[in-house]
Amino acid sequence: MSPREIVEQLDRYVVGQQAAKKAVAIALRNRIRRQKLDEEMAQEIAPKNIIMIGPTGVGKTEIARRLARLANSPFLKVEATKFTEVGYVGRDVESMVRDLAEIAVDMVREEKINEIEEKAELNAEERLLDILLASIQNVPGEGGESGKDLTRIESMREKLRKQLRAGKLDQRMVELEVREHPMNPIALQFFDGSSIEELQFNMRDMLSGMIEGKAKKRRMPVAEAVDYIVQEEEQKLVDMEQVARLALDRVEQSGIIFLDEIDKIAGRESGHGPDVSREGVQRDILPIVEGTSVNTRYGMLRTDHILFIAAGAFHVSKPTDLIPELQGRFPIRVAMSPLNENDFIRILKEPKNALIKQYTALLGTEGMKLRFTADAIREIARLACLVNESAENIGARRLHTIVEALLEDVSFEGQQRKVKHVEITADFVRKKLGGIIQDKDLSRYIL
Repeated sequence: MSPREIVEQLDRYVVGQQAAKKAVAIALRNRIRRQKLDEEMAQEIAPKNIIMIGPTGVGKTEIARRLARLANSPFLKVEATKFTEVGYVGRDVESMVRDLAEIAVDMVREEKINEIEEKAELNAEERLLDILLASIQNVPGEGGESGKDLTRIESMREKLRKQLRAGKLDQRMVELEVREHPMNPIALQFFDGSSIEELQFNMRDMLSGMIEGKAKKRRMPVAEAVDYIVQEEEQKLVDMEQVARLALDRVEQSGIIFLDEIDKIAGRESGHGPDVSREGVQRDILPIVEGTSVNTRYGMLRTDHILFIAAGAFHVSKPTDLIPELQGRFPIRVAMSPLNENDFIRILKEPKNALIKQYTALLGTEGMKLRFTADAIREIARLACLVNESAENIGARRLHTIVEALLEDVSFEGQQRKVKHVEITADFVRKKLGGIIQDKDLSRYIL
């Protein structure tokens, strides 16, 4: 897609913020342009990392997430505040790259499973038919059958196949050999801590062999057995070494890491307290953004061409408070606009996943018909702005709180409600929320 087409796609989910959409669209398009260059030139072109500056709830995360989906790229959102120097107490910064590799492996594995899904289902069907046939009494064994017996077995097999596909055998019990994977408490302790990233990924493969479960017989319905056997067949047909190679390449060429709350680690070393840690985290992040090799359980991964999108409110600090080296690695700065009442009205109605559409669909599953009038939508937007001004400004997230409180009784009654058609008007909104809005102390806690 061209940058203009990328922005058009983002417009379906995020209202406003055209400058940010334009910046990420260009960054995504530049990746495609780089891939068309000769290898020597392509290696020299670094991704144009972006810092989004704006208050919470204006669409920073949603823009980055939707961009990754458009590009079918591995995407990871992390909070910069979760990291501390060299992983002391908090997480090691390299863990974000390992997490992105895991996400990419899951993506590629899912794609490969979709490719071989039909074959896996056919293989599973044949295995299950073998089990069903073996469980039927008076079926001759494999040795020494006559032609007549073989014909009878084949006829019975086809009859079972038709019944299986029609779902007539779903409740029938069969015996399968399954492999359990118990995890002992000591191993769980190794994997539970978030500050031992190196130990986690190094120990995972070693322990998986040590605590491999034993095969045992288990009886289960045919419907459950089908799912189990299909999964086994998928594991046999998917080449995990190839998946790992493709996943690492996808991360290196098109991975996106969204670094949220980067303003919280902005600050220079002043010789005491958390400032030292903040600058230390920046210096730990720097080589990852500049380009380095990170050891993952699937092999070494280069971070040179991963796109980093950082975001922060920067109420107290400012981008220039970051260490100069890190500032230089984020050449594109985008200021996000605060949302006003008109933006809230558009957010409620226009996006493909608009809040009103979500609630209408949810309650529609119980036969209820929910309708919002134009003046009701305007009133909801007005109240959201009012609460944002009088309390903490949390942007569009305030709409979730307002609408949830507004529809509390309707959602609670659900399908038991006698009147299935519910029209939400401005009077309905004021009646339901007016008292809470007027009580400043109460609105701080509820809305």
